[in-house]
Amino acid sequence: MKSPFDKRSQGFNIIIVGCGKVGTTLVEKLRQANHDITIIDQDAEVVQKVTNMYDVMGITGNGSSYKVQLEAGIEKANIIIAVTESDELNLLCCTIAKKVSECVAVARVRNPDYSEELSYLRDQLGISLIINPELEIAQEMARLLRLPTALDINSFAKGHVELVKFRIPENSILHDRKIANINKDFKSDILICGVERGENLVIPDGNYMLAERDVVSFIATPKNTQMFFKQIGVETHQVRNCMIVGGGKTSYYLAKQLTEMNIDVKIIETNPKRCEELSVLLPKALVIYGDGGDEELLKEEGIMKSEAFVPLTGLDEENILLTLFAKRISNAKVITKINRTTFIDVIENLDMGSVIYPRYMTSENILRYVRAMKNSMGSSNIETLYNIFDNRAEALEFLVEDSSPVVGRQIMDLPLKEELLLACLSRNGKVIIPRGNDVIMGGDRVVIVTKHTGFYDIADILK
Repeated sequence: MKSPFDKRSQGFNIIIVGCGKVGTTLVEKLRQANHDITIIDQDAEVVQKVTNMYDVMGITGNGSSYKVQLEAGIEKANIIIAVTESDELNLLCCTIAKKVSECVAVARVRNPDYSEELSYLRDQLGISLIINPELEIAQEMARLLRLPTALDINSFAKGHVELVKFRIPENSILHDRKIANINKDFKSDILICGVERGENLVIPDGNYMLAERDVVSFIATPKNTQMFFKQIGVETHQVRNCMIVGGGKTSYYLAKQLTEMNIDVKIIETNPKRCEELSVLLPKALVIYGDGGDEELLKEEGIMKSEAFVPLTGLDEENILLTLFAKRISNAKVITKINRTTFIDVIENLDMGSVIYPRYMTSENILRYVRAMKNSMGSSNIETLYNIFDNRAEALEFLVEDSSPVVGRQIMDLPLKEELLLACLSRNGKVIIPRGNDVIMGGDRVVIVTKHTGFYDIADILK
C-alpha cells in the first residue's frame, strides 16, 4: 500500500468523526491550513451545518462502520481523528481505520478508568495520539494554583520555560514604565511577549509603555518568574486550600493532583452516589454532599476563607455566576471552565480571573500533532503549540535541526516577519532569553509568539 505521506507540500486528507465543539473547532482550524476534510456524524443536521459553513465533505452515519469509513475515503486518508462523546466508539473508529489504511489515528479518551492504560492502548491498538481533555484541563488548573497571581501559564522546553499572563494591578510600579527598562530596573531575566489593553493586542517593542490594568504575557523560567513577581511586589505562594464545586472527571483529576501537592481540597457534589465514589477514590479530599449553587452552603463550608475556588459544574452559566459570587465575597484565586466560546468579549470584561476553554485545549494538542506530521521532512519540528490571547495569536516551540536556514546567524540579522517575537531559546537544558547578538544552533528549542497562523517550520518566521 502506498504511504499517505509522500507529498509534504500538499494538505492532508483528514477524516474527523464527531462534530461537537471540539470536532467543529478542528474543522475550522484544519480548513484554514488547507487540509481536505471529511466529517462523519450521526446527526444529519449537524453534518449539513458544518459542511455548509466550512465547505467540507460530510457523511451521516456511524464512524465505526467499515462501510461508512470506506465511503469517507479511509483508504486514501492521512489521518483519522475520533472525537465523539464515547471513548469506546473513538477507540473502535481508530482500530477499524488502522485495519484498512496506513493513516495516523487520533482518539479522544476521557474516562479515568483508561487514564492508567493510555500507553498500552496506543501500543496495542496502533493509535498515534490519545487525548484526555479532562486530565489536561486539571493539569493546567494545578499549574495556575501553584502560581495564583497568573491568569494563564503555558509550559515549554519540557517545563523549563513558562509563558505567564497576569494583570498589572492598580498603583503598580510597572505603571508608566518602558519595557526596555524592566530587566535593568528589576534585575530580572524575562521577556514581555504581548500586552492586552482593552480589546487591543500588541506584540510590543522596547519602547512600549506599560500601564495599570494591562494584561501582560511574559516568558521566563519558573525561578525567574517567581523572582520577577517578588520584585514588583506581587504575592506568588502556592494556595494552601481549594474548594471545588462539582464532582465530575475534571474535579477528580484536579483534586488528585492538588492533594499530591499537599493542598487541602474540599469538593461539593449534588449526587450522593458520586460523593461515595469520590470519597473512595480521593481519601485525602473532603467530599461534601450538597448543592454547590447554594450561597449559604458555600459560606458554611468556608468559601470566604478559601484561597482557591474552582466551579466545575456542567453548566457554563452556573460556573460564571459562582465565579462572580466568589470574587465578590472572597480573595480566592478563581478558575472558571467554560465550554462555549460565544460571548468571549463579554466574559473577558467580567474580570473573572483565569478562564479555561476545554475545546481549545483539546484542539491545540491535535493541531500541534498534525503540524508536526506535516513538517516531518522539514528542518525543525513543532514540539508545542498554544493558541493565546483569546485565539488571536500563537506560541510555538520548534526543535531546530542543523539544516535549518536560521542556524548560525545572529538574531539581529534574521529577516523576521512583522508581528512576531522570537521569545526564547533552550539549549541543552539552559534557557536563553534572546538578544540581538545571540545565534540559533542546531538542537535548540526555539519559542516564538506571533499573530500569524499556520507555521509548520522555524523557517516560516522569515520574510
